[in-house]
Amino acid sequence: MGSSDGIRCMLLRGGTSKGAYFVADDVPADADARDDLMLRIMGTPDARQIDGLGGAHPLTSKVAIVSRSSVPDVDVDYLFLQIGVEEPTVATTQTCGNLLAGVGPFAMERGIVEADGDHAVIRIRLVNTGDVATATFPLENGMPRYDGEASIDGVPGTAAAIELESGGIRALFPTGNVTDVVAGRTVTLVDNGMPVVLLRPEDVGATGHEVPEELEADIAVKAAVEEIRRAAGPLMGLGDVTDQTVPKMILVSAPAGDGAVATRAFIPHRVHSSIGVLMAASVAAGVCVPGAIGADAARLPEGAPDAGLAIDVEHPSGILTSRVRVAADDTGVWHATSASLRTARKIFDGAVFPRPRR
Repeated sequence: MGSSDGIRCMLLRGGTSKGAYFVADDVPADADARDDLMLRIMGTPDARQIDGLGGAHPLTSKVAIVSRSSVPDVDVDYLFLQIGVEEPTVATTQTCGNLLAGVGPFAMERGIVEADGDHAVIRIRLVNTGDVATATFPLENGMPRYDGEASIDGVPGTAAAIELESGGIRALFPTGNVTDVVAGRTVTLVDNGMPVVLLRPEDVGATGHEVPEELEADIAVKAAVEEIRRAAGPLMGLGDVTDQTVPKMILVSAPAGDGAVATRAFIPHRVHSSIGVLMAASVAAGVCVPGAIGADAARLPEGAPDAGLAIDVEHPSGILTSRVRVAADDTGVWHATSASLRTARKIFDGAVFPRPRR
């Protein structure tokens, strides 16, 4: 189907994000041509993204490209694209755990996979990172059921529960250290599905309990966070991250309510109105390790981390619970797995007409 005829596209809310989902065969295989097309579809560059599908915020300027997987024991491949808003950028170095919630339902909607019974169990390869996740969600007449009683903070109403499980492949701490000194501050570099840097708020001039708009308006805080982010990138094996969207920068502090730890997440230049699924999984795993930034401030539930703990991660919109198992192997290398509850909803299905030129 040519772009003048429209391109098959489905809009889904996945978790606390919203994105445009495409079948890989419907978009160019060449990365440069694909990225140019997505910028025109989303209406980038423009602060309002008025001439495209983007919602004028990084959380609503996202794309998922899905295909049948050729990897053994994996059902579908999921490539995530973070589309810039004001700048014409397309980032592939990270994945998105929120859009991941919509991948299984979308794959069934498009006939990429099939399932019988009351629930589907879909194995998904996260192409950006190489991780594999399992999504479990309810069916009705052989198709995804979106209505349900599950609620997640940051999304109004209720919907069908989607269980996501991932992790255990890579080392939890990319440098092998529980803490590192980066740009003059002691931080924890952790990756349990998303590379993040755990920071003490006071080390960058914050409290960790500000509303996102307050942090975004604080030039000194943003400059300090960005200085650390750029220095941390090479240490995490990410190279020069000046123009990348990873690592995410997380201010961690004592909980303000009934949660285990409070967070404010820079993604990286805007502050998340809640927190990403995989960001929360990385935070939850990190604070379970003695000596990590945030471990002393966290109020952890009783139990052994290697047996699994439900960590309530506070964020500006409420709480995201990440169930993690954290343990060191025989060589002293820490590993973690995580599980979380998300929801997703199909919003629109049809054809999108990209701008003819940027």
